[in-house]
Amino acid sequence: MKLFVPDIAYIDPKVLKLDSGKKVLKYLEKLRVPIVNSKKVVIDCGSPEKNYAAAKKTVLFTTNGQKKLVSCRPSADYQFSLSSSCPANCEYCYLQTTQGEKPFMKIFLNIEEILEVIQCYIDENMPNITSFECASITDPIALEHLSGNLKRCIEYFGDSLSGRLRLVTKFDNVEPFLKLKHNKHTKFRFTLNSRYVINNFEHNTSGFKERIEAVKKIAGAGYPIGFIIAPIMIYDNWKDEYKELFETLKIALVDYKGEISFELIQHRFTKAAKELIVQRFKNTLLDLNEENRLLKWGPYGKFKYVYKKPDSEDMNNYISGLINNNFNGAIIEYFT
Repeated sequence: MKLFVPDIAYIDPKVLKLDSGKKVLKYLEKLRVPIVNSKKVVIDCGSPEKNYAAAKKTVLFTTNGQKKLVSCRPSADYQFSLSSSCPANCEYCYLQTTQGEKPFMKIFLNIEEILEVIQCYIDENMPNITSFECASITDPIALEHLSGNLKRCIEYFGDSLSGRLRLVTKFDNVEPFLKLKHNKHTKFRFTLNSRYVINNFEHNTSGFKERIEAVKKIAGAGYPIGFIIAPIMIYDNWKDEYKELFETLKIALVDYKGEISFELIQHRFTKAAKELIVQRFKNTLLDLNEENRLLKWGPYGKFKYVYKKPDSEDMNNYISGLINNNFNGAIIEYFT
């Protein structure tokens, strides 16, 4: 997929004191991206829809001062951020209600300070293994060429005796990671879905074939791999399309001998997310009919609409069956 290039970049002046900040500045100038030396991002396009669209083309380069990491179960022990938001426009995104009207991207350039915080958590938990997720609020692959942060992290964890890294992506720009000394300490997970879901709801992401090719490359480079199948949707011909997904994936991984994990997540939405989605994507094909769903209390203090029990059970049984029929020894970590 073509690399993401922002329409405008804001640079917090303090990052220009860092070598990474100076390097980014030169790269942006090479790309001819308009640059504003300010830590305050200004987006005022006259309407919420236009503000959202503009934000998805805007990047702020700054620092991450977080010293206390939060839990990221069941994915990992803790999560940390190399960036926030991403250039994708997934209509169903669970971050619709958490990143505001103007979800511009932030890229944190104080990577060495971030790694120092991580090392403290590793040291405190010695001699146990401590795992970290770096893609909870972003897609680090999409923004990697603008910072090099993920490459540095993979090399760092590759040398770590007790630290492990996990990430997930919808992008296929994986070439920078294929020859790194990762020592199998970084687990790559790919968010995969049927052609219908990718084509209709996952705008500005890599396509079905592109993601499968990226899977083959990462598997060939010896990384542990896993897949998030999400959000699983019920629509006309959904079973045939998900069948195609797993059969295609099986062919791509015919030579892969490692363990493969799967995380299964059904489509869900909240009332607040629904309001934003129909505002931002006026012609959306998402099924947001509350009458067809079950209202469920979520872990973050919000009600969400999920599929009714007969539908969710059918979905779980069918997708799990496809996985077990196509992959020997696959681990289904959860269905939710």
